[in-house]
Amino acid sequence: MSVQEYLDKHALSRKIEDAVNAAVRAKTPDPVLFISNHMKKSVPSMITKVKARQILDSRGIPTVEVDLYTNKGMFRASAPSGASSGMYEAIELRDGDKGTYLGNGVSRAVRNVNEKISEALIGMDPTLQSQIDQAMIDLDRTEKKGELGANAILAVSMAACKAGAAEKEVPLYKHIAVLSGNTNLSLPIPAFTLLSGGKYAGNFLPVKQIMILPIGARQFEEALQMGSETYHHLKAVISKKYGTDGCSVGEDGGFAPSITSIREGLDLVKEAIGRTGYSEKLKIAIDVDATEFCIGTKYDLDFKSPNNSGQNFKSGEDMINIYKDLCADYPIVSIEDPFDKEDWEHAKHFSNLGICQVVGDDLLMSNTKRIERAVQESACNALLLKVNQIGTVTEAIEIVKLAKDAHWGVVISQRSGETEDAFIADLCVGLAVSQIKAGAPCRGERLAKYNQLLRIEEDLGDQAVYVGDDWRLS
Repeated sequence: MSVQEYLDKHALSRKIEDAVNAAVRAKTPDPVLFISNHMKKSVPSMITKVKARQILDSRGIPTVEVDLYTNKGMFRASAPSGASSGMYEAIELRDGDKGTYLGNGVSRAVRNVNEKISEALIGMDPTLQSQIDQAMIDLDRTEKKGELGANAILAVSMAACKAGAAEKEVPLYKHIAVLSGNTNLSLPIPAFTLLSGGKYAGNFLPVKQIMILPIGARQFEEALQMGSETYHHLKAVISKKYGTDGCSVGEDGGFAPSITSIREGLDLVKEAIGRTGYSEKLKIAIDVDATEFCIGTKYDLDFKSPNNSGQNFKSGEDMINIYKDLCADYPIVSIEDPFDKEDWEHAKHFSNLGICQVVGDDLLMSNTKRIERAVQESACNALLLKVNQIGTVTEAIEIVKLAKDAHWGVVISQRSGETEDAFIADLCVGLAVSQIKAGAPCRGERLAKYNQLLRIEEDLGDQAVYVGDDWRLS
């Protein structure tokens, strides 16, 4: 579209005249600024430029960042990345050149944004999120976004969502609420990582994370205080028992002392909780990540031990009994991925016991077909949503609706490779999900999400609702 065609299409001559007249009537001391603001409101916004670059995530591994421009400004977003990816999730496009970033570069994904996606989206209305996302899906033409890369598509999708909010002159979380048809905003329960294990830490703790949920808080600000205080009490407990070397942290900020069993870790967390005075208000959650230590049909709880004798292999039934005992002995209310991603039978059995919230991560991989199967078979009762596993804001909204229709809980989650982008905080509030999993209450890329939730709670004022005791209901 030429400049003259644009001027004619939007009747800009008349709108400029109207803006000048409005400035005169307002007797503004700064007519240029007044006219500029008046014009911004009178001219429909459109995407004018999309520019991507390669940046580093919290692990020092490349990811995609996008600057999306409209006549309202520039809007930036970056794609998170996980340490592993499953066969059922959207494909993260990497270069594979071992001589550059050990094969982890994303220059191909960046090029796809700059040369293909940009051309397809220029001129589109940023408020039409579903049309923007569908345009990228159609351009990719693969089931799992393997042509353009889910990392490229997601970064653009999130940036467009931010631009759409600016066009409507509303906060991002309110824009997301409108996109999803949600009228009830709420602040989620934060699942704070306290201990890290599995393949994400250098200790012998077999499970991935031990977390706390401040269910008894009455507002998010209080929940964050509880999480921070417990984290620092735990640091003191660990330092006393294991020395300061035990206070090293895993990839998402959880402590990683040299512990060897789940109970040893739970005892540390329980002691820290006891020091806070919040014992009745804090509950415990575990991310087992059992796929990482499943061998055939057995589970190797000593998989990280250099002297592994193979004597600690457990059957699915053994694992169910372990979880039952742990839930009886500790205030555990949520267990994520208690079994291998293909161990549907034991997942169903355990979920049907109704002992705790059973969260599907590897079991579901944010994949619609697997979620539908899990709903039908009652294999879990909560969805863990990682936005990069699905690839667009629109699809994320759709699978949250699918989970809510099944009366599941919903946990929107970080990735091990995070950036300072706080998008998932606004997503949680806009979709009114019950829980957010953003890591420990430390490290900038984790706190970006928690601090944004503080701002949102302040912005909502008297209308702010913290999920609290209703945390199981999304």
